[in-house]
Amino acid sequence: MTDLPPLIDTHCHLDAAEFDADRDAVAAAARSAGVGILVIPAVARDNFGAVAAVCRDIPGCVPAFGIHPMRVDRALEEDLAALRGQLLSDPAVAVGEIGLDFFMPLYDQARQTFFLVEQLKIAREFELPVLLHVRRAIDAVLKQLRLTPVPGGIAHAFNGSRQQADEFIRLGFKLGFGGALTEPRATRIRELAATLPLDSIVLETDAPDIPPAWLNRGRNTPGELPKIAAMLAELRGITREQLGLATSANARAALPRLAAL
Repeated sequence: MTDLPPLIDTHCHLDAAEFDADRDAVAAAARSAGVGILVIPAVARDNFGAVAAVCRDIPGCVPAFGIHPMRVDRALEEDLAALRGQLLSDPAVAVGEIGLDFFMPLYDQARQTFFLVEQLKIAREFELPVLLHVRRAIDAVLKQLRLTPVPGGIAHAFNGSRQQADEFIRLGFKLGFGGALTEPRATRIRELAATLPLDSIVLETDAPDIPPAWLNRGRNTPGELPKIAAMLAELRGITREQLGLATSANARAALPRLAAL
């Protein structure tokens, strides 16, 4: 075990099939490396149960429930009622992963927007923050947040401009940084991670996706978070301990139900 303050991975898909063979071992390795809490966001109604089960069975895991923008093509409007039911039965820390993804041109943007807005309304109803997916759609997401304000949350895997970052912060959001900042050519992400206010940043892995550079596109795991944190601390010119304390406090501010853990 590390003597450094435990870290919070604010976005980790530990329920994914990539972890079916060794999920418990992956979580145990993360704990041993110094990751104290894993936030596990759902992506569709058909995996609400899997996320809930992981969070019941594995220490330190907490759920969020939502319908991902790249899954709305198969979603039904009654899935929104199922989301409400899940939030009533499980102590989720957020509504998510929700948002917009305009990177894939074949996805129906109007349908994505409908499900985003309806889930923002649910977040307001339950007084929960949101975990946002914002790929190639940051301004469109910001527009919807201004129209349907929610109790803050996290813009996951942030890769926008400083102006867009400042607008998220103004709306009460934190910005998630993970493996992408370890890529030497990711100059914009590195600049943001180094210069944004420290109280606006949270850590994440998005495991099994967005692996850090040293994994050479292999499977990402939450156990990589301490090395990502060390690199971010170096970029900012602070100690790993300072970064860990700050980002964990930021995560608890963004997701207030974490304060009970």
